[in-house]
Parts: sequence; structure tokens; C-alpha cells
Amino acid sequence: MNILVTKPEAAPILASSPLPPPSRVAWLRPYAANILPPVLLTLLFFIAWQALCSGPGSNLPPPTQVWAESSELILRPFYIRGGLDRGLGLHLFASLERVAMGFVLAAIAGVALGLLVGTSDFAMRGLDPIFQVLRTVPPLAWLPLSLAAFREATPSAIFVIFITAIWPIIINTAVGVRNVPQDYRNVAAVIRLRGPAFFWRIVLPAAAPYIFTGLRIGIGLAWLAIIAAEMLIGGVGIGFFIWDAWNSSHLSDIFVALFYVGITGFVLDRIVAALGQMATRGTQAS
Repeated sequence: MNILVTKPEAAPILASSPLPPPSRVAWLRPYAANILPPVLLTLLFFIAWQALCSGPGSNLPPPTQVWAESSELILRPFYIRGGLDRGLGLHLFASLERVAMGFVLAAIAGVALGLLVGTSDFAMRGLDPIFQVLRTVPPLAWLPLSLAAFREATPSAIFVIFITAIWPIIINTAVGVRNVPQDYRNVAAVIRLRGPAFFWRIVLPAAAPYIFTGLRIGIGLAWLAIIAAEMLIGGVGIGFFIWDAWNSSHLSDIFVALFYVGITGFVLDRIVAALGQMATRGTQAS
């Protein structure tokens, strides 16, 4: 008896069609989600500002008046007319130069003292009460002493920045060192990692998120301190510009200067945050 064997039919091969490209709307959606909320809220803020300050009894200028009276400060930030009559960009650079010097000094000294306090119980018991008392002193309370010591405006302002920014750096660095996970210490003990190698490979990387948290707080306080200090010491600087505009009754100039101050403070914070992300490879302090 013959048995017929039939071959099974081959399954049809479906031609693979390329995936459709994402639509432009889908590509723009993440950007719109991040950009639209602040843009809309900013527009609402300006509308409310215009409405509240346009009445006859208002003591503050509306946005349209600010633009009419101070547009040159926005469009020409680097003009020089002699003396202290110069654009806001030049005043801003003078303030940033002071902040940079004071903050770098505070970062170096603050990290060093924080490491000392975090690693030594003796230093912790001896220095921590002193730090806790000094950090409660308002920044401008140091200005008369710094003027008496340095006799010049710029070194006095740099000292005020230094003494204002150093405390959060010290405290956060010390907390970071004392919170190095015990597992890290155990691994270091197993592989006999001691001395400078233990510090560079275990302590510093583990404390880095805390250190950069202190640096972010410090840069914000430093920027606040320089604006207030420059109002008193005079000379070139955005704080002096605000005070001089007040004495000259140029309220529109003050609004423009405040915008510069806010944007600059935000950029400084973002720069330190970006450096922290790179140094800690994306880790964040809790």
C-alpha cells in the first residue's frame, strides 16, 4: 500500500515594513511639556502686573512703562558713558568677579574643614559648636568688621561672600563623610585600603553628593550676599546699581536689574548642579 506524503506548505513570508517615523507633534511634546508651563505662567504674571500697576493710584510702573523707560538697559547692557554710568552687563560682571573669588575660597576652606570635622571626633566636638554659632550671624553684620580690617570695598565684599557661603559647605561635607556606607568601609578593610587611597577612592566619592549640595546652597547665599553688600559699599556692581536707581527714583531700572539678578542666580545654581551631576555620575544626595 502506497502512503502519500504531502509536504506542508511553507508559511507565507510577510514583508517587514519599516516603522513609521514619529510625528513631529510627538517629537515636540516633551519640549512643550517643559517649556509651555513657565511661558504661560510668565505671560499671566505680566498680564496681572500690567493690570495691577496701570491704575492712577499705583506707585509701581507697569511692564509697558518699564520697557519705555529702561529698554536701553536691556538692549545695550555693555555701554560706557564714563564714571559709574555703564550698562547692567558690566555691573553684573563686577559682581560675578567678587562672587567667584569669595565662593572659590569658601569652597576650598569649607570642604577641607568639613572633611576634618567629619573624620575626627575631636574636631567635631571642638569646632561644631563654634560653626553653629557663627553661621547664625547675618551676612551684612560682618561688613563693618571687614571694612575696618581691609579698608577697601572689594576685599570686604569678598570676605562677606566667603563667610556667608562657607557654612553650608562645611556642614554638608561633614554630614557626607559621616554617612559613608558601612559596606564601603568593610570593603576597604578587606582590600586593606588605608590612608590617602581610602580617602580618594572611598570617602570623597561617597561624600560628593553631599558636598555639591552644600556648594549649591553656598553659591545661592553668596549671590544674595553680594547684592546686599554692594548696596552699602558702593562702586561698580549690580547691588550698587539697584541702590543708585532707588536714590534716583528710577524704579523701572530696578525692575530690569532684578530680572538680571534672578536670571544670573538661576544660571549659577544650574552650573553648580551640572558640575555635581558630572562629578557624581548622576547620583543625588537624599
